[in-house]
Formats: sequence, structure tokens, C-alpha cells
Amino acid sequence: MAPKSLSAFLFPLSPPHNLTYFTPKFLRIYTKPSPILCKSQQTPTTTTHSSVSIPDPDGTGAAAPTRGDQFLERQKSFEAAKLVMKEVKKSKRREKGKALKLNTAVASCYGCGAPLHTLDPDAPGFVDPDTYELKKRHRQLRTVLCGRCRLLSHGHMITAVGGNGGYSGGKQFVSADELREKLSHLRHEKALIVKLVDVVDFNGSFLARLRDLVGANPIILVVTKVDLLPRDTDLNCVGDWVVEATTKKKLSVLSVHLTSSKSLVGIAGVVSEIQKEKKGRDVYILGSANVGKSAFISALLKTMALRDPAAAAARKYKPIQSAVPGTTLGPIQIDAFLGGGKLYDTPGVHLHHRQAAVVHSEDLPALAPRSRLKGRSFPNSKLASENWMAEKIQSNGLNGFSIFWGGLVRVDILKVLPETCLTFYGPKALQIHVVPTDKADEFYQKELGVLLTPPTGKERAQDWRGLELEQQLQVEFEEVGRPASDVAISGLGWIAVEPVSKSLRRSDTNLEETIKELHLAVHVPKPVEVFVRPPLPVGKAGAEWYQYRELTEKEEELRPKWHY
Repeated sequence: MAPKSLSAFLFPLSPPHNLTYFTPKFLRIYTKPSPILCKSQQTPTTTTHSSVSIPDPDGTGAAAPTRGDQFLERQKSFEAAKLVMKEVKKSKRREKGKALKLNTAVASCYGCGAPLHTLDPDAPGFVDPDTYELKKRHRQLRTVLCGRCRLLSHGHMITAVGGNGGYSGGKQFVSADELREKLSHLRHEKALIVKLVDVVDFNGSFLARLRDLVGANPIILVVTKVDLLPRDTDLNCVGDWVVEATTKKKLSVLSVHLTSSKSLVGIAGVVSEIQKEKKGRDVYILGSANVGKSAFISALLKTMALRDPAAAAARKYKPIQSAVPGTTLGPIQIDAFLGGGKLYDTPGVHLHHRQAAVVHSEDLPALAPRSRLKGRSFPNSKLASENWMAEKIQSNGLNGFSIFWGGLVRVDILKVLPETCLTFYGPKALQIHVVPTDKADEFYQKELGVLLTPPTGKERAQDWRGLELEQQLQVEFEEVGRPASDVAISGLGWIAVEPVSKSLRRSDTNLEETIKELHLAVHVPKPVEVFVRPPLPVGKAGAEWYQYRELTEKEEELRPKWHY
């Protein structure tokens, strides 16, 4: 029988060593050691016992820690470990937030937000070396406008964004994904978000999954360019339509504002809402590319300058405005509030499904409406005056015809009523042509780049990939006294589909026996998206047929209000 050590006799009820050394898995904590007994090696011939006891710092015998003391010690270790891990997680989050936060130490062009440099004359942010050194010496780099912005201010079309959602033609210095990444810090900050949407391209410019960018920060929705809507449009109807559309997209906003940066309609209401909700936070202007952020900021500063001297001073160095999508290439800090907090112009989010992402850079101005929209309806008196079409349209309406909207959209009329009318709302630069469907392919090949533009010119037409996507649409309707729906083309405009036009309605038409479904085929370039939506009430007629939805008390309370 092997001899027992002295400690075995002194502590017959001591806990096993594995309890003494038990530690939580997520943190290595060393407790005080128990007595260690060293035994000599035994040989087959002789048996020698030699032991050396290491004194226990906690004492021995009656002074040894009890099981309760050891249990309390382990519990304290657990609690200490939890506190340490909590502090480690907090420090990691702080470091991550610091890494993503805007770097305002680097001098940037006040017009586009690109970092200033003296290396590449064609790159955004380039400044003449002599000018750069002079401004740097006098600490005036924040008052410098780069060479690209100077050209943009004189009407030159200079793109700089490439990649997914970027633009073809010209040099590309930054990708659309890199610009989007510059907004990723917003979800970690406490800020007020002003989200802009273009009323002419509401569905195409409405940023999906916005909460992924801004987190739980409050949002004010601003609809821009309402001055482009047709004359006699009732903005109350438009405001209600926007709120309904926003609610269906499940985006919670504080309020909705219909604005025009050109005529300053609705801008004062936005200023009032910002001052009310800002509460010392920074304000960020967000939106898709070319939605009018820089023009909106200019109008905002002009209105604020009447009462705020900080905004009046900031107007001297406001962001540059241009028809080129992607003018702003970095966050631009503007000291616009006297009471604290900054105003930021941000790079536009480039969306790959808009028409601007597929056309050449020099064709981009053709996609931007420059004056008030006026609907172009088909069939019309001009078509009826052409002898070869008059008889067909008189008997069968638009059935069997194809309508080209420039070189970007083709609509095949498959099955509609003889009185059905299509009204196109979009830039006037895109001409509309109607041809029989059986001759549509031949007409497109022959006239692309000539009558059907963009693309402009035969040389660009040869590189054009064509209208690769075809979407079959079935438009259902119940009432004939109003448009059935809108067919919205991302980045261009929309087509109002009216089942029975008042101007084409015949006295012998039996509306009760008519079909309740219209069939169209829409062809667009890849990857442009087509949306079918409730009709936007525009013009004098829109106020007549638009119907307000009856709301419950709870809906009335939670529903955001619209202002203009």
C-alpha cells in the first residue's frame, strides 16, 4: 500500500483539485494554489520517501478556506469575468464607431467633397500646386473648389462614378459601392435624416432598405421637384398619394414635405421641422444620385439665412449643382446651425436599376426634365390624321401597335379597349413614335441613334445592347372614369394607363360588358426596372377622380402628415 502524504492526513475532507482550479471558459482566471506534494521516484529494490510541502498562503488546518469561502471566491471570479467582457465589448464598439466616423481632418473640396490633392489633373479634388500651397499656408483649404467642380459649374458633363450603379463613358475614379460605404457610419451615430425622393421618378429614386444605412435614426421625407408636375395639380392629392405609397413600403417617417428647390415651395416647412426635431444632432441629407440634394441644400440655406447668421455665412461655400449624377463624391460638412450640430450633404446612392446607369454620360441631360411636364397622349389627333393609321385606330384602338419612348422604352399594345389611352410623362427630349408591332423590330434597328435617341448617333448605337428585358403586364381595373394604374420606368418617368379616355369614349359603348383587364408588354434595357403602381393624381383631372381613403382613429394618429 502506497504511503499517504502528510496533507492527506491533515485535510481528509479537502475538495478535489479540479474544483480549486475551476474557471469560466471565456476567461482564464488563476486562483490561489493548494499545497503541492512532491514524491520521489520509486525503484524496484528500495523505497525512499521524500516530501517537500509548499506553505499554503491561505493557511492550514483551522486557517484553511472552507468550502463556502471557495464557493464565494468562484462567484466573485464569475462576476469579475462578466464585467471584464462587458468592458471589452464596449471598447470594441467605440473603436468601430471611431473608425467609421467621418474624417474631417482631411481638407476636401467644398463643391463635391472629394479630398484635395495635386497629383492627377483629371481626378476629382485636383488643385493647382501653387494654389494648394498658398491656401494651405493661410489655412484656407476649406474654401477651395477643385478643377472638376469648376468645369461642372460651366455645364461640362464629367462623370467619376463607375461600378454597380455607376455610369458608362468618361473616366471613373470611384465605384458606387465605395460611395455607399461612406454612409455606413450613420447607423452608429445619433443623427436626423432628411431623405429626398424625386416626384418624377418616385419609385426609381425611393431608396429601398434605407434602415440598413441609417439604423433607427428619425427620418423626414422630402419630395423634390414638385414644380415639374403638370399645371393645376392639387398638391393635397399628391401629398396623400405619397403618404399612402410610403406606408405601403413600411417606412416610418416623421413627416412628408412636398418641395421645389427652384421656387422654394415647401422649404420653410422643412426648415421648421428640422429645427423642431434636430435636438442638437447632426443633420444628413440622403437620397439617390441626381435627386436634387445639392439644389435642396442651396434652397435650405437661402431660407435659413433670413434668421440664422451661420446659414448666411455657409451660403458662400455651398455644394456645386450639376445635371451629372454623382456630382457629390464625399460627405460635405456645412456649419449651418448657430445652436450646434452640422449639416451634411452626402454622396448620392447610385442605383443600378435606373436608366441613367445604362446610357452614355453625354446623354444624361436628356433624362432630366427641365420644365413643367405635359402629358403626351396616344392615340391623338396627329395619329388620326395619318391615313394609313386612321382606319385601324378608329376600329381597334391601339391594339397591334408599338410605342417607342426614345431608344429606351418600347410598349407593345397586346389587348386593350378601343377607347384606351396611354399618356407619357417624362423629359421632352425623348421623342415618341408609334408603329405597327409587326414592323417594330425593323424600325428600331433602322432608326436607333437617329429618330430613337438616346443613344445619340450611330456610333453609340452600335455599342448599345438593346432592349433586353421584356415584362408582360396585366393591368386590372374596375372604374372607367379614372386611370387604372401607372407604369413607372425607373429613372425616366411614368405612363398613365386610362382604360376609357373621355375624349375617345363613344356613345354606343357598353361599359358594363367591356373587359376588365388590359395586356401590355414593356421592353427596357437590362437591368432597368418597371413598376406598376396606383395612378399619381396630376393635372386638373387628377383632383376630380382621386379618392381619399377612409382612416380609422388609430391610423389617423399614426399616419405622418404632409406639408407644402
